[in-house]
Amino acid sequence: MQDQTFSDDFRTQFDLLMRLRRDVRRFRTDAIDEAVLTRCLDAFRLAPSVGLSEPWRVIRVNSPAARAAALENFQTANAQALDGYSGEKAQLYSRLKLSGMQEAPVQLAVFCDDATDKGQGLGAGTMPEMRRYSVVSAITLFWLALRAEGLGLGWVSILDPDQLARDLNVPRNWRLIGYFCVGRPEEFSDTPELELVGWESRNNTLPIEVR
Repeated sequence: MQDQTFSDDFRTQFDLLMRLRRDVRRFRTDAIDEAVLTRCLDAFRLAPSVGLSEPWRVIRVNSPAARAAALENFQTANAQALDGYSGEKAQLYSRLKLSGMQEAPVQLAVFCDDATDKGQGLGAGTMPEMRRYSVVSAITLFWLALRAEGLGLGWVSILDPDQLARDLNVPRNWRLIGYFCVGRPEEFSDTPELELVGWESRNNTLPIEVR
């Protein structure tokens, strides 16, 4: 395949796609077209992975029991996290909506198989964490693919990962990378919700050091 330079219009649209790729917590409950979801999940297969190990393992969390366990896990961890704040910060934290687990029609738990033989250890001997970074790279492509289809993704990180692994009965060597809510957002924004509510602000420039 010959080298291809994309047009200015494509680069503008790609920049917009990245700006509109927000962490979504407020979902509509509409079902997602399965063909669209499959098309987005195919982005995993396009992702880079250390040694071509493809260590991602995706669990679709569908059953009421599994969803209830995941939600209880989040609620427990969220209450513990709230205890770590005080004053105005605690009040603000208590008002934050930090998951869409009660509304999102699709929920996924994505793991890294730390014991995979695929890739034969290339690149992971000195930095085994590269397998997990590979899974994050795949998730990022999936995230962008969803947004291009008018869908959103919410990354739920306030969880006990070991408890979730037990509840989902996954192999011992799988490590949770993230629990994800997928659906159609109530609205789209190019500004992170945490910035909108005053929790934190983003840097205007990228700090780069030179050695």
